[in-house]
Amino acid sequence: MRVQGTWTAIVTPFTSNLSVDWDGLQKNVEFQISQGITGLVPVGTTGESPTLDWDEHNLVIERVLALCSNRCGVIAGTGSNSTAETVESTRHAVKAGAKAVLMVDCYYNGPSSQELRDEYYSVVASEFPDIQIVPYVIPGRSGTALAVEDLAILAAKFDNIATVKEATGDLERMAKTRAMLGPEFSIMSGDDDITFTMMSDQAIKADGVISVVSNVIPGSVAKMVQLLMQGDIAGADRLRNVIAPLLGIVTVKVDNERVLPNGDTATVNDRYRNPLPIKTLMAGLGMPAGPCRRPLGKMTRAGVGVVRAAATKVWETNPEILAPIGEFYGVDIAKRLSDDSIWNELAI
Repeated sequence: MRVQGTWTAIVTPFTSNLSVDWDGLQKNVEFQISQGITGLVPVGTTGESPTLDWDEHNLVIERVLALCSNRCGVIAGTGSNSTAETVESTRHAVKAGAKAVLMVDCYYNGPSSQELRDEYYSVVASEFPDIQIVPYVIPGRSGTALAVEDLAILAAKFDNIATVKEATGDLERMAKTRAMLGPEFSIMSGDDDITFTMMSDQAIKADGVISVVSNVIPGSVAKMVQLLMQGDIAGADRLRNVIAPLLGIVTVKVDNERVLPNGDTATVNDRYRNPLPIKTLMAGLGMPAGPCRRPLGKMTRAGVGVVRAAATKVWETNPEILAPIGEFYGVDIAKRLSDDSIWNELAI
């Protein structure tokens, strides 16, 4: 299959005691499918793979595969910073029915691009020739990056490497990927805020997005991507402008005050990263999400305010964007957005 369209990097919802909320996961999967999503990507960054133990990790993949069946695609997140663990996780996913896996560049131990190519991607691609291997390049998280040249070598050697999830933010790199790997290779956006640019730029011609924001507005993100795939750039741009406030909250940056030991105060710019903002928004709107596992915690009121303001702006100007949440989950969006107690509880 050619990987294209809109895929949701689905959150792993937790209960108040931080166990996996299996009922909530099922409900969220059903919501995604009802909104016409192309597919789901469980236990990626958004699914908090670093804080799931391997039993949970494998079970989430099993459940999502079983729930999706033939109704939408699934790309299972099986990457890690250990090739042996990745092989074992991929083996489990394949046994559960996965036809594709997402493998993030090995984080923290920082292999070179050559090592990523030979000691990681090549190993898994050779071991599992009948499933698609999707490299996930995100140097801001991993501290390393598979070079375009090595991606081209992999794609030429392995028929099952035909897609990359691009989360570098480097448009020149993406254009180089298209030039080197040709029109049949799939480039998937890993950054909601530049999906439109990646897909409309004729030097890149990205094929779709693995989205965070589509946890909340799958129908709208899927529609924007569909319009882009059909060549309706103006229509896609109009929709992008409508949902732009939500596209901008995957990461939330706010200045927070610190009281120093000597009593002085200082301002620190805190960067609250995915999945904390999207889970905060989901919880605020009444969707199954729950808290994040430590070391992620809660945002300050300033951070939560950014998320709430973005949703409020979209609701006030184009309520049809968020209306499917109210209809599917049986919640009153307007009432929840205006209820200070809900949002205060989500903040530290």
